[in-house]
Amino acid sequence: MMERLHTLAIQTTRNDEFIREVEKASGQHISQCYQCGNCSASCAYTYVYDYPVNQIMRLVQLGQKDVVLSSKSIWLCATCQACTTRCPCNIDVAKVMESLRILSRQDKKVSEHDIQLFYDEFLRLVKRFGRVFETGLLPLFSVKAGKPFTDVDLAPRVLMKGKLGLLPHKVKGQRHVAEIFDRFEAYGKKSDRDKG
Repeated sequence: MMERLHTLAIQTTRNDEFIREVEKASGQHISQCYQCGNCSASCAYTYVYDYPVNQIMRLVQLGQKDVVLSSKSIWLCATCQACTTRCPCNIDVAKVMESLRILSRQDKKVSEHDIQLFYDEFLRLVKRFGRVFETGLLPLFSVKAGKPFTDVDLAPRVLMKGKLGLLPHKVKGQRHVAEIFDRFEAYGKKSDRDKG
């Protein structure tokens, strides 16, 4: 289990720029959260989180960048929108969690290696084929995650039912999808050069 935040040292680790960064990325006013707990009570995955959703929101309010971006909670969020739906302050909490995942990747603080690996493989296949190629994604992910035989027994049944194709589907505009990725990657490299 992850080491918990030492609450007495909270002022020495406060990062006000992080608060502004999250608010800008998510388009939400994090300061409006008054810790009612509806988001955590609504969340089906709270039991596996290292910090419940309301605590993640509070940690953002307190500018605890390293703790938040290294937490497992932001990666285990299923973006089901239950927290957003029940928020009395109309904060799109799911959008905040999504923004935190993006910031976590940018800062290379992702705590859940397999989840990052899955995202990376998913996007790589979308870039290459114009859409996800499920039959390729699952074996590639399993091998790279060091679990080559996970769910291998399901493959014959799924293939026989025609649920997955052996070859990637032809996608109209496949080249255009790849160009979107190329532009995004070029933009990211330019942003990194501008920061450095």
